[in-house]
Amino acid sequence: MPNEQRRNETESGMPLHTKIFIGLLVGIVSGLAANALGSTQKGAIGDVNANGLTDWLDTVIYWAEPVGKIFLRLMFMVVVPMVFSALALAVVEIGDLRKLGRMGLKTLGFTAILSSCAVLIGIGLVDFMQPGRSLGDEQRQNLLDKYATGATDKVNKAKEAKPVRDTIVDLFPENPLQEMVGAVDGSSKGNGMLAVMVFALVCGMAITTNPTETRTFVGWLEGLYAISMSVIEFAMKLAPYGAGCLVFALAAQLGFDILKTLFWFVITALLGLSLQLFLVYSIVVMVFARMSPWKFFSNVSEAMMVAFGTSSSSATLPTAMKVASDELKLPSRVSNFVLTVGATGNQNGTALYEGVVVLFLAQVMGVDLTASQQFTVVLMAILAGVGTAGVPGGSLPLIVVVMQSVGVPGAAIGIIMGVDRILDMCRTVVNVTGDLAIAVCVAKSEPVDILIAAESSNDPVSLSEST
Repeated sequence: MPNEQRRNETESGMPLHTKIFIGLLVGIVSGLAANALGSTQKGAIGDVNANGLTDWLDTVIYWAEPVGKIFLRLMFMVVVPMVFSALALAVVEIGDLRKLGRMGLKTLGFTAILSSCAVLIGIGLVDFMQPGRSLGDEQRQNLLDKYATGATDKVNKAKEAKPVRDTIVDLFPENPLQEMVGAVDGSSKGNGMLAVMVFALVCGMAITTNPTETRTFVGWLEGLYAISMSVIEFAMKLAPYGAGCLVFALAAQLGFDILKTLFWFVITALLGLSLQLFLVYSIVVMVFARMSPWKFFSNVSEAMMVAFGTSSSSATLPTAMKVASDELKLPSRVSNFVLTVGATGNQNGTALYEGVVVLFLAQVMGVDLTASQQFTVVLMAILAGVGTAGVPGGSLPLIVVVMQSVGVPGAAIGIIMGVDRILDMCRTVVNVTGDLAIAVCVAKSEPVDILIAAESSNDPVSLSEST
């Protein structure tokens, strides 16, 4: 799909990310201009209404917002099928857990550790820096009125404390279909989408124990996932217009105040990604691979540049494999397995970003999350990192899922659309570099005699290797 996407962009004469950037720029500039004009000429051009805007400006915002809402709803409609199919297929691709073997278990272990560190770093930074608190109470209420239907009820529900014990029990749904129905709008009785995620993991593990008789169902999951990706790809083609209209509406209503708030959000996200990239990865490489961080980053710089340019872990996979073989000198038996699994299963940069976005938007919307709700965000961000598509914009639907689960209006995702593209490029670098760091560590931990024998016999990657 990434190759087809790039081919379509080439045929159109302008890359999609360039179109999105232009749309966002036009939306911000025109929105700020409309806000300034409406503020300086209130009463001269039109009366001030209940929203604090002139009638003409309110009318312009009224007609611009539907374009952005259609863009968002195209992603909302495939959230549940995409999450369920992606997570179930991720487990199926790993294989029977009883036969996963030494190398597979090491890969899963490093993935879990790095993803957990990433989410905790992101959430810790947001709690410390409080980037969403810079918005005034009046503007926050305007956003609640704009983005939330029944926002007050949802916020009050989100503030209800829930014991950690009950949160853990509710991970296993009594009625998965009921959880699916209420996952997006927040009407589920249990943990909503988190329970759906656990159900998908259980289904995936069940499939691996009986692969022959479940082939038809796996094919159905693959078709469902392909459909979801096609809808998201179509939605991303509307992104230049949808995101531009969303940003215009925000800038026209809030002026430069929203830009100040977004500035602190970007700083927080970039700081978290930088800590994960340069601090956590350096420690992991030094401790588990006995390699100099300087040497590691020098060798993988080509893959990092490609990841930044494409914003796609899947599109960067061939370059990452080349770097692993030519620069890091890793055995292909190890690197091919780790990098292939990591392209979809080790999105710890995305997991960090999702945690930052959810807590930031919770602060912006005035939702105070309890300890159990932040625990839910951690779990969901880690699992969402596994189920996130390795294509540009693939994380946005899952961020909405996490938001809805803790009472943050899903439509508020439009607030960060203006800066998501550049942060998408940055978190993809973290994702790809994390895959290579895990590959280095796994290769270092593998017995030398087994690696030499495997390379000399050109033995393909096996999920059922002896432990």
